[in-house]
Amino acid sequence: MPGAYSHQACLEVYPEAEAIACNTFEGAVAAVKNGTADLAMLPVENSTYGRVADIHHLLPETGLHIIGEHFVRVHINLLGAPGSTMEDITSAMSHTVLLGQCRKFLRRHNLKPVTGADTAGSAEIVASRGDKTLAALASPLAAKTYGLEVLAEHIEDYDNNTTRFLVMSPEPIKARQSDKELITTFVFRVRNIPAALYKAMGGFATNGVNMVKLESYMLDGSFTATQFYADVVGHPEDPPLKRALEELDYFTSMVEILGVYEADLSRG
Repeated sequence: MPGAYSHQACLEVYPEAEAIACNTFEGAVAAVKNGTADLAMLPVENSTYGRVADIHHLLPETGLHIIGEHFVRVHINLLGAPGSTMEDITSAMSHTVLLGQCRKFLRRHNLKPVTGADTAGSAEIVASRGDKTLAALASPLAAKTYGLEVLAEHIEDYDNNTTRFLVMSPEPIKARQSDKELITTFVFRVRNIPAALYKAMGGFATNGVNMVKLESYMLDGSFTATQFYADVVGHPEDPPLKRALEELDYFTSMVEILGVYEADLSRG
């Protein structure tokens, strides 16, 4: 919905572009693939909550390429209907990921968490209902978008609360070796041999490649079918990373590069 943190990310990275609201991640991908939108902005992980559910399953299936990343400092506000006060509020609605980022505040004020479809959608519901006992947990942008009262500001549990977004495009960018740090994102499945993961990762260590992220997730509901998602520093044509990927290929049944792009300045 307009006013969501994804909307904020779009405005920060592409201030001149028009943001198109989509109900699902799949809907955002479909909008790019059918030409309705040029790019998709997808949240992948939050520093407090962790991985955004299902996103790693979706990324390899989109047919799109990662062309950038952006980190949004997530400030959570408690938003009430016009005329409401902090004392009126008994429950707070938001996306389950955001509810997990301000648990301490909710407990301290004895507020019942209510799961909504998304953050800005929750703000819209609060605005439309006019119920002074119900608040939304959403961005300052959502407060302006739906005309809500800001009853409490920056209520996130941790002051470094940040969400990482990936920019997806139908075409890869021509990212080459440069003075800017590059990130290569890929997924892979290891072969069914002893110590396959250990051996596959060895090439990155021996070639001095910095792996900044490695996550596993199950496929097709099976405990034995595991896929890995990785971010490494460098370009696939850099000799150290090229050698590491060649070694990785030997111990895997599948490797797919999802994108090569410049690291966000906020990284680290």
